[in-house]
Order: sequence, then C-alpha cells, then structure tokens
Amino acid sequence: MRYNQALMDELNLLLHFDLDTTQQGIKVHHDADPAVIAAAVRLHDKGLITLSDGGYLTELGREANEHAQAMLNLLRESTTA
Repeated sequence: MRYNQALMDELNLLLHFDLDTTQQGIKVHHDADPAVIAAAVRLHDKGLITLSDGGYLTELGREANEHAQAMLNLLRESTTA
C-alpha cells in the first residue's frame, strides 16, 4: 500500500498538533481547504482527534503523531547525509 493524497493530508494535519502539551488543540475552520476539512473528519472518525473540526489529540492520535514526527525527522535526516 502506498500513501495516497488523503493519507498525506491526514499526516500533515496531525503534524499541526503540538506534542509538547496536551492543553493545546487546533481548529479547522469552515473556510479551510476542503482537503484539510475532509482530513479532520477522517481523523475524527478514526478516533485520532476529539472533534471533526480539530479539537485535541486522543491517546491514539498522540501515538500516531509521535510516529509521524519520527518518520518525518528520519526522512529529513537521511536527505542531509
């Protein structure tokens, strides 16, 4: 299975959440890019965020975000080596 654009949109949205605090969420506004709005709905449906328009990361969402951050850092590091 490859990453498709919908999965990339979800990963990119996850990366907007700050892992340094559980007290800060995000809000996806109604006039945001439709792909971002759809990604938020899918993340909510998957149980990764608390609201369909953002909110906070769930425990599962936090774990997914940590993995997404780690993968991004790995890929960035390997391009600079």
